[in-house]
Amino acid sequence: MALRLAVLISGRGTTLAAIEAAIESGTCDARVACVVSDRASALGLAAAAERGRRTAVVSLRDYASRDAWDEALTQRVAEIEPQLVVTAGFMRLLGPRFLARFSPRIINIHPALLPLFPGTDGPAQAVRAGVKISGCTVHVVDSGIDSGPILAQTAVRVLSTDTAETLHERIHRAEHALLPRVIDDIARQRIRLEPSIAVSGDRDDQASLVSPLLEPTRP
Repeated sequence: MALRLAVLISGRGTTLAAIEAAIESGTCDARVACVVSDRASALGLAAAAERGRRTAVVSLRDYASRDAWDEALTQRVAEIEPQLVVTAGFMRLLGPRFLARFSPRIINIHPALLPLFPGTDGPAQAVRAGVKISGCTVHVVDSGIDSGPILAQTAVRVLSTDTAETLHERIHRAEHALLPRVIDDIARQRIRLEPSIAVSGDRDDQASLVSPLLEPTRP
């Protein structure tokens, strides 16, 4: 049976769209049961509603405290009893109640090769550091900032002409391929998050957990 997903977004929902496309193509054995945003203005909500997905907004500004927001978000997501929570461009740190309810079955995609460059500006950090390789990481969400166990990574070459924006654009393309693959691996129990995180060797390319280098598109 398809893995039941709750997807958290804050913006355009392009990563959510990539998940939906993979599901429709049969390469991701999952089902988006609900889409929740912390922003009523998130464009991804409208796209999700057009697909007939259940949507909700749980905005921090509507609550007297972060603890109250955490409790409301936890309750809203718990309503659909997700088998996996996916943060796809969700720009809030998850609170202790949410983590206690759903961990370790919460995953995030981050635009850098963790543990390098955690936080909100991974591509900019990579460009400033002058590294030749960056990429993206799917990891389990814990109480830290991009500090949870790493599940898979894809490398992306950094060009000498790159800005944070051009690098981030290529990393986005890698993210849109990697995240649905990891969700599918969880659905098919190639990656097991309970009772402890483990990765099977069922896939030939699973041993290293690092996808081949994504070459930049050249004019």
